[in-house]
Amino acid sequence: MKKTYLIIPIIAFLAISVFFYKGLFSDPTNIENVSLHRDFPAFHLGDLMDSKVQRDESEFIGKVTLVNVWGTWCVTCRIELPFLTQLREQHNMRIVGVYYDNAADAAFGEVDIRSTRLEVKQMLGQLGDPFIYNVYDKTRDLSLDLGITGAPESFLVNKAGKIIWHRRGDINSRIWQSELKPLFEQALAE
Repeated sequence: MKKTYLIIPIIAFLAISVFFYKGLFSDPTNIENVSLHRDFPAFHLGDLMDSKVQRDESEFIGKVTLVNVWGTWCVTCRIELPFLTQLREQHNMRIVGVYYDNAADAAFGEVDIRSTRLEVKQMLGQLGDPFIYNVYDKTRDLSLDLGITGAPESFLVNKAGKIIWHRRGDINSRIWQSELKPLFEQALAE
């Protein structure tokens, strides 16, 4: 009977050791991507600059669109904006922004949409404006449906409205050449 009591802690110790050992060698950036190869989620959101204008996913049908989730509070987005503007100008890329307001959290209080619009205008005026329009995801429903973990994140949507590429982090010349450009050109040709 005493041997049984000794074996249980040893087995528990070995199980915990294996669990932590596997964690040491796992890739924390390897997050399962559930967005790929599915339809872009349905949404009905107001345009960031004019809430009377309503947008939805039907605007993606028949066009190749890069959807970029961003915010003025996002440092990496500031770095990414000039490159996205270059993509729009040089490759005629259709880029739609999903404005993800960090301050929309209840802990920060109510968002003043006028000051948000002013911040967005100033930032896009300084760093470049790659977007044909921005939707305002105030309640973060679209961001949640997309599985957003932060900003920036981007999705390439084909003419059928399916997500064919997803990136967490900025798009730069290396990512453009190695990942996005081949898929963008293939999607345009289809």
